[in-house]
Amino acid sequence: MKALNLVSASVLALSVAVPALAQDNLAGTDALNDRIEDIERDVNEDMARAEDSARFGSPEYEEGLSGSVSLGYSGKTGNNESQDLAIGFRLRNASGPFVQTIGAVLDFSENSVEKTKEDIFVVYDANYYLNDNFYVFGLARLEQDGLGDTLTTEDIANGVVLADKVQRDAYVGIGPGYRVINTPDMTWRVQAGIGVSYLKYGDDTSYTETGYLAASRFYARINDNVFLTNDTDILSSDTALRANNDFGVNVKLTDTLSTRVSYLTEYNDSRPIRTDNRVGISLVMGF
Repeated sequence: MKALNLVSASVLALSVAVPALAQDNLAGTDALNDRIEDIERDVNEDMARAEDSARFGSPEYEEGLSGSVSLGYSGKTGNNESQDLAIGFRLRNASGPFVQTIGAVLDFSENSVEKTKEDIFVVYDANYYLNDNFYVFGLARLEQDGLGDTLTTEDIANGVVLADKVQRDAYVGIGPGYRVINTPDMTWRVQAGIGVSYLKYGDDTSYTETGYLAASRFYARINDNVFLTNDTDILSSDTALRANNDFGVNVKLTDTLSTRVSYLTEYNDSRPIRTDNRVGISLVMGF
C-alpha cells in the first residue's frame, strides 16, 4: 500500500510583511505569496494527520450529504509551453452509525514535447459503528497512471522500463475494526480485512490475487504539551508485501509555537530497493 501520508514560519506574519500595493509578479511578491501558501498548506496537512477525527470514538458527522470540489488550472505559452490541470472532490454521506466517503483526484500535465502526468486516485471508504469500540469497514481504492504504458523522456533518462511502471493499482476489501485502548491519554485501534488486490504494469503484465490488509493507529499523550502517534498500514499479497509506518511526535512549545517531527518508512518487497525513509519537520508559529 502506498502512503496515504515541511517547514513553515508564521505565514500570517510573512504575508503581512509584503507591501499590499506591490502586486507585480516582476517584483516577486505574487510568487512569494504563492510559495508561502503552498508551504502553509503542506504544514497544516502534516499537522492535521496527527489529529485523528476517529481517535476517541465514532466521528460525529452532519447527517446527510456533504462535500467539496476543487479545481486548479494553469497554462503557459511562449518560450516554454505547458498545461496543468488538477481536480479534486470529496463527498460524504452520514446516516446514523453508517458513514460513507468517496474522494478522487485527477491530475494532468503536459509540456510542448509530451504528456507528463495523467494520474487518477479514487478511494471509497465506508464505516458502520456498532459502538464506541467495534466497527466494520469497507474500502475500495484505485490508483491509475495514464502514462504507465509509455516511457517519458525522464523515464528513459533514468533507465526505467515498462515492466517497472505500475499502470493500475487497485484494492477492494472489508473487515472489522476494534479499539483496544480508549482513554483520554492513550488510544489504540486496529483493523484487518481481506479483499482482492489488482496490479497492472506497463508491459501489460497483471496480477489479480487475494490481498490481506491490516492497520494500526496509536496515540499517546505524554503531557499537556507533548503527544506521539504511530500509524501502520500493511497490504500483503502473493505479488508483494507493502507496508508503511509513520511515527510522529507533536510538541506545543508555547501558546503560539507548535512543531511536529515525523519519520515515515515505506516498504515494498517487489522493488529493487525495498525501503524508502523520510524525515519530516513541521513548524507552525504565530505572533
